[in-house]
Amino acid sequence: MVEYAGFEMPVQYAGILKEHDAVRKRAGLFDLSHMGQFVLTGDLVAPWSDELAINAVATMKPMQARYNIFCNDAGGAHDDTIFYRLDSRWLLVVNAANAEKMWAHLNAHLPASGVVLENRHGRNALIAIQGPRSVEYLQPHVDVDLAAMRYYFSAEGRVQGVPAVIARTGYTGEDGFELFVDGSHASRVWNALLNDPAAEGLEPCGLGARDVLRLEAGMPLYGHELTETITPVQAGQTWALKLNKPNFIGKAALEAQLARDEYSRVVGIVMDGRAPAREGYRVTFEGRDAGEVRSGSLAPSVENKNVATALVAKAAATPGTRLGVEIRGTVHEATVVPLPFYKRSQ
Repeated sequence: MVEYAGFEMPVQYAGILKEHDAVRKRAGLFDLSHMGQFVLTGDLVAPWSDELAINAVATMKPMQARYNIFCNDAGGAHDDTIFYRLDSRWLLVVNAANAEKMWAHLNAHLPASGVVLENRHGRNALIAIQGPRSVEYLQPHVDVDLAAMRYYFSAEGRVQGVPAVIARTGYTGEDGFELFVDGSHASRVWNALLNDPAAEGLEPCGLGARDVLRLEAGMPLYGHELTETITPVQAGQTWALKLNKPNFIGKAALEAQLARDEYSRVVGIVMDGRAPAREGYRVTFEGRDAGEVRSGSLAPSVENKNVATALVAKAAATPGTRLGVEIRGTVHEATVVPLPFYKRSQ
């Protein structure tokens, strides 16, 4: 257990590799109740959010979920988030370490009327079940048809008889669901899922496995691939950038960055040998400094190779480029590869 963003969080239960294997082959259960949860109501939530975030909010369909990023004026990322458009309200899930910052950011731009914010951080729980057998394991405990739910959509129903938002979203590169319930019901839901005899092979999973899984799937982690100074453009999240929207915070800076096309960018790299690339290690190209490692891990889903993301100069970012990673004074060779490292077969 470690302290993280004001919560005591499990790094691992039975071991990172065992938990990783469960998610890739069966399913894993994650307690993500540390994540910030804000409820937004009012007629102006959608147009107001479109002025703050880079992806479109107003075009979301009922019960749809959508990834989004809030930027500062220079284009750096305040946070990456997920919006859920529910029946009579919106749910915004933010990173735990940024919950206070994002709450202050939203309130600083709050209109005089039309938007009401409620902070449920620390009161609402979030339990995720992730893996190819998630539908099978979860279906007996909920009153909605999970197989009929599309990816990045949600439903309001019940899990173990208690009210819940059930969303087909996740952060592992696998199929799965996230369950939003009141914190008072969290233990009941967690224990029911974990102790179900029909869910043989379901493993509780900690932060360690979660980080390896998301890295293999090429998903950014705030503070690593996205920061107040690393923009969504640099992080390869331009697919979420809707420049056809009217003005939003950071739009001018992001447009200018794209137009110049000289920015450093996040790439995937695979180490040649067994030496692990770690955050902050220096990256070289043709013998000169080219950037630094942002995340790194052994990747069981990638032939147990050591993989990493690195923020490097444009000249060093093309797939197939040979780079060096300096580890304790020795330069180890690596190759730039496309992200993600891993993609599920179906």
